[in-house]
Amino acid sequence: MPAPSAARGGERTRRIDRLGVLLCAIGGAGTALLPFLVFKANRIASGAPKGVWEALPPAGAAAFWSAVGGVAVVAVLVGSPKARLAASLAGVVALLGAVALGAAHLSPPGDRFARIAPGGGAWLLLLAVGLMATDALARLRPGPLARVLALAAAGAVAALMLKSGLFDSLSVLREYASRAEVFAREARQHVLLAGGSVAAAILAGAPLGAACHRSPRLRAAALPALNIVQTIPSIALFGILMAPLGYLGRAFPLAGDLGVRGIGAAPALVALFLYALLPLTANTALGLRQVSPAAVDAAYGMGMTRWQVLRGVEIPLALPVILTGVRIVLVQNIGLATVAALIGGGGLGTFVFQGVGQTAIDLVLLGAVPTVALAFSAAVLLDAAVDALRKAPA
Repeated sequence: MPAPSAARGGERTRRIDRLGVLLCAIGGAGTALLPFLVFKANRIASGAPKGVWEALPPAGAAAFWSAVGGVAVVAVLVGSPKARLAASLAGVVALLGAVALGAAHLSPPGDRFARIAPGGGAWLLLLAVGLMATDALARLRPGPLARVLALAAAGAVAALMLKSGLFDSLSVLREYASRAEVFAREARQHVLLAGGSVAAAILAGAPLGAACHRSPRLRAAALPALNIVQTIPSIALFGILMAPLGYLGRAFPLAGDLGVRGIGAAPALVALFLYALLPLTANTALGLRQVSPAAVDAAYGMGMTRWQVLRGVEIPLALPVILTGVRIVLVQNIGLATVAALIGGGGLGTFVFQGVGQTAIDLVLLGAVPTVALAFSAAVLLDAAVDALRKAPA
């Protein structure tokens, strides 16, 4: 038998969380070796990297490192998921507070031209703390309602922090301040493109999926045809649709009046609709195929018609799988709608491509960050809906 001291040493070794060690290495190395903030005299000037001690007042830097050290200790030595989640959230708050304090500290008084943005160290530390929170949530396995409430709370806190003015010195918010009306319009357009295309795909894909379930011959023809659309790059598909839609808009004045043109929202909406068809059709057919034959036979035995069985038995039982397809295409189309800006379709991609053209990373972030947040929120909400349906009593 091993000596007691050796056994105790083995227990201490087992208590060390390997993922925590990796995350500490990522966050610590990034914060120590990469700039925490980047200062620019104006949006086109070259950036001056600032470390934590340069970006923050001495007391703020000491408090920040103390908070990061505390989170690192929990990440490595504490196995409780609740403690790890609390520590990761505290780390996010400390990081955001340090970024806000550093931006205010570096910004010259009364200067509206200076641009201060998070550097690579801040982004890597945010990634490490975010992965720690994700791991803790995966271990806790919160229920659907808890996830929705957590998302709502996170959104409310983010809105309050933005409204408070703490981050007004950051360059991305200065870009927003000069484009607030345009941002609101393009955000609405982005939601309409993604949501409208998915809604149209549900109306077309769900019946097609049901028909494919009933007819193996139709399934063998329809699914490979729809799969071909998935292989076409988004920019190429937008370009392919420009010619026929432009012709329709010219040949039929009513279509032109409704907005059907070679450029703009019409080709973007049609392309996103086509991309959404395959997952929705395939998941509908798959969900219906997984319905218990005994439940279907019992429904027929009760005298229900084929339509009544489909509507009252098969679709409710297949709904979790169908909603999984909706989640896939909604998240997909929120991302793809960004490319619609290249053909005049609008959306948050407008800021992304303007920023790329002007070499303004903060303008890119103004379009990219809300897009990521929108896709993440949609995924959380629909995942919660799927889990709630699966846990609901039959």
